[in-house]
Amino acid sequence: MSTKQLTKNAARYQTDISKVSLLNALANGGPLVWVSALIMGFGNLMAGQVIKALLFLAIEVAFVIFMVIPNGGLHWLKLLPSLGDRVTEEVWNEELFIYEYIQGDNSQQILLYAVASMVAIAAFVVVWRSSIRSGFVALNIKKSGKKVPTIGGDIKELFDNNIHKLLMFPPFMMLMIFTIVPLFYMMLMAFTNYDKQHLTLFDWVGLTNFMSLFDSSSALGRQFWPVLQWTLIWAFFATFLNFFAGTVMAMIINRPSTRLKGMWRTILSLTIAVPQFVSLLIIRTMFKDEGAVNSLLMSWGWIEAPLPFFTDATWARVTIILINCWVGIPYTVMSVTGILQNIPAEQYEAARIDGANAFQQFTNVTLPYMIFVMTPTLISSFTGNINNFNIIYLLSGGGPTYIGDSAGQTDLLVTWLYKLTMDNQDYNLAAVIGILTFVVLATVALITYRSSGSYKNEEGFK
Repeated sequence: MSTKQLTKNAARYQTDISKVSLLNALANGGPLVWVSALIMGFGNLMAGQVIKALLFLAIEVAFVIFMVIPNGGLHWLKLLPSLGDRVTEEVWNEELFIYEYIQGDNSQQILLYAVASMVAIAAFVVVWRSSIRSGFVALNIKKSGKKVPTIGGDIKELFDNNIHKLLMFPPFMMLMIFTIVPLFYMMLMAFTNYDKQHLTLFDWVGLTNFMSLFDSSSALGRQFWPVLQWTLIWAFFATFLNFFAGTVMAMIINRPSTRLKGMWRTILSLTIAVPQFVSLLIIRTMFKDEGAVNSLLMSWGWIEAPLPFFTDATWARVTIILINCWVGIPYTVMSVTGILQNIPAEQYEAARIDGANAFQQFTNVTLPYMIFVMTPTLISSFTGNINNFNIIYLLSGGGPTYIGDSAGQTDLLVTWLYKLTMDNQDYNLAAVIGILTFVVLATVALITYRSSGSYKNEEGFK
């Protein structure tokens, strides 16, 4: 075939890897690509990309070795269905006249290494798929008469047109290693009986843990539903009270007639500078039965007995919400101040021309603009409040707690999860709580964000 004819037919060759699917490569690649499905990098080698071919082959060899060696991936995957059954035994040694311990199976280790093996398999499949597609494209480039990119050209392309892939790779790997994989491990643990009675060997129990949690007649279910209800109530008030109170305060400070604006903003900044841990411990001490607040009120004769700030369920919940406002409002004021200073002045002018008063300007201009801008922040704040461990733990410790219960009246799902693991060693139940927390957060966050103006009108506020 002449060069002219080859060039003319080059258009039919697929040379862009982003537009090539795995099925397309296998269907149209021919024998060289088919061999690449067994020997990774073979297609690249035939196209002249030696270094890339050797890298693909090295990954394949390393994966095979990892899977087949003793105590490798296949070993742990074989043990996964049973989670182990050999117990630690005490055997008499006739020669030494002593008892020796023969180590048995460890279900937690089996589950962990099996998950790691599954992750390795998933990663290998991604690389294997990339190897086939890369070989297919390299062979097509060679057939078209163009110069096949070298490893240096690929690296240059990575820092140029594919810079987004390079920059996104580290955070993606961090997300996989520290979020997705532990979440998957926790999900599997939720289907076991891993607790204080089964610390070494445990078994699969299916949906038993979920059924006991959702059964309102069981001891666990009787605690779960009130905790879930209080978690959502707390997150709602902790988020939106801070938002509206902080907004009002920011608007008051931002008014042209307000004096000493710098002083007020400095005071708020100083409250943020104090570590929240220290603030909460001081407040807890002040609001104890024998604390400064009760002592002062009793000395004034306003009360005869200490107010049950943290010993009564209703009092404790209201107190925690109000204290959270005191802690969180300065952050809201700082965020809202910058937004208020960037609202287009012509919108206020148009509202005044239409006869809108101050309240109408707030409800029709200020508030919609702020919600548009701060919706992602509000969603993050709501999520953070559902998982707000320190406020609850440092102030009330989750109490008051009924005798026999593991969850207190002010416990959130996250603090209850902590107690189930650290105090009760009910790791399986804690895993179930963790999964449900994730489901609640993901559902609320996705529905809220997709319904917001920030998502629907990405071009800007309308």
